[in-house]
Amino acid sequence: MDVSTPDAALPHLADVVPSVLAAMGADTFDGPTAGIELPSPVRGACVLLVDGLGAELLDAHAVDAPVMAGLRGQTLHVGFPATTAAGLAAIGTGCRSGEHGMVGYSFRVPGAGVVNALRWRPHPWGEDLRDTLSPETVQPLPTTFQRAADAGVAVSVVSGAEFAHSGLTRAVLRGGDYVGVHAIGDLGAAVADVVAAGGFCWGYHSELDLVGHLHGPGSRAWVMQLRQVDRLVESIVEALPRDGLLAVVADHGMVTVDPGAVVDLDACAPLLDGVDAIGGEPRARHIYTSDGAADAVLAAWRAILADTAWVLSREEAIEAGWFGDRVRDDVRERIGDIVAAARGSAVLVRRNAEPMESSLIGHHGSLTDAEQRIPLLIATGLASS
Repeated sequence: MDVSTPDAALPHLADVVPSVLAAMGADTFDGPTAGIELPSPVRGACVLLVDGLGAELLDAHAVDAPVMAGLRGQTLHVGFPATTAAGLAAIGTGCRSGEHGMVGYSFRVPGAGVVNALRWRPHPWGEDLRDTLSPETVQPLPTTFQRAADAGVAVSVVSGAEFAHSGLTRAVLRGGDYVGVHAIGDLGAAVADVVAAGGFCWGYHSELDLVGHLHGPGSRAWVMQLRQVDRLVESIVEALPRDGLLAVVADHGMVTVDPGAVVDLDACAPLLDGVDAIGGEPRARHIYTSDGAADAVLAAWRAILADTAWVLSREEAIEAGWFGDRVRDDVRERIGDIVAAARGSAVLVRRNAEPMESSLIGHHGSLTDAEQRIPLLIATGLASS
């Protein structure tokens, strides 16, 4: 069977924060960090995550982002699924999705149904779950930020003010002082202040991903947003002290949908027969089946989507390493009985249940290089002085 797998030869996004903290002299993690060598010693540092900045996209548009292109170093991979909830959890825990448990944009939590990890609500709609489904219970591992703070590092999380108390923030980004920002200017200024003071911060810029979803990666609107991100990075680099470090990464890349490769799951009865619930997103689906129906559902999805998606059983996906080398027992229950990862530029939409997501032009989540591979950009104050 043709099965795509994440490129294990590349360092993982989860390795970035432990590597930066090690460069700061805070050895908060056991064992060496795979394949990421950074300048040291470092007194202040920031890991800036630009949502949706895939390596292929940056390389293709280097002329529009000369500062970031000039800092281009290693290529990393993000693992499966290539989506924001999993990527932020990788940053926030130093683990792959099989350990941190944020296995999709939406996934089933026993006793709570399918949960949207970004909104912390039932998927596709419902009331806020933060009071009834504790984010700290869904993701119980200590975060990289908690471990760094325990080691004596001054830790800050610099992100949108609206995300300060979100379920996802509580689940995977807890442990630092939250600095809520409102625009690209105060994001850059806040990052510069933390690094200048000798602290560690994680910064987050979301708008490139948003524009890519709405207009498509590589579109005129996307390119104009990329230019703004490049100026943000330039401003932070210019402000770095001599012993400061900036590491820029992403949580995933993105592809533009092929209109001829759109499958509407809600309109295809054979794909719904024996299915209790569907999670994930249009390029990375979790399919939860009725008792005794898993084999029949797997066969139907493979037959109908043979040229559209890689379709594996839960056990096959775990064995293929989609969720990393280790999968916790409680996380296994969150993974679909069937897992489908879209090929090429295909999408598995749900126009009735997910009208907004189904209307988007840009998508991510699957195992293609365009989605999996992200750039690691490194700048030091010594190099910028």
